[in-house]
Amino acid sequence: MRMARTTGFEGRDIARIAVFAAIIIALGIVGPIPGPVGVPITAQTLGVMLAGAVLGWRRGAAAVLVVLVLVAVGLPVLSGGRGGLGVFAGPTAGYVLGWVLGAAVVGLIAHGGGRRLRWWRVAIACVVGGILAIYAVGVPVQALVMGLPLGEAALSSLVFLPGDLIKAAVATVLVVAVHRAYPVAFGSSRPAAAARG
Repeated sequence: MRMARTTGFEGRDIARIAVFAAIIIALGIVGPIPGPVGVPITAQTLGVMLAGAVLGWRRGAAAVLVVLVLVAVGLPVLSGGRGGLGVFAGPTAGYVLGWVLGAAVVGLIAHGGGRRLRWWRVAIACVVGGILAIYAVGVPVQALVMGLPLGEAALSSLVFLPGDLIKAAVATVLVVAVHRAYPVAFGSSRPAAAARG
């Protein structure tokens, strides 16, 4: 009970946060997938989208923060077995830090202030939060670390866009399916039909 008071989360919330942190980490085990023009794509942003869409903005961001704390203490939980403080000083640091904002934005849009969960809102949430918000943090940091003009860094990040759009589509399908089959995972007793339309 003391943990719930200090974090503002109940026991069930903490369990959900832990589960989605584990999902994000598990998606890193897959490792980098060859992408367009040889640029690897990682599956972990799919986990970020799922965390925000299922858990909502606060719990989704908290799940990502758990992963980042594990990275900071040196555990190799990022794709390719990366971990340690050096991750936060490299060219991909902004993208990893952007996961927190991404999960929060996905949750805010997908749940839309308590309105019914709808597939098109989840899709928009995954694109805006799971792609644009992460790029908004990642691109400037990449430009800074690599000494590139902002426009050049933004242009180079476009090679990741097809893979990210596929992940947004997969996340949308999974979220709608889970909501219909097991709405209690969302911390709500709303009927499964709420995900329709």
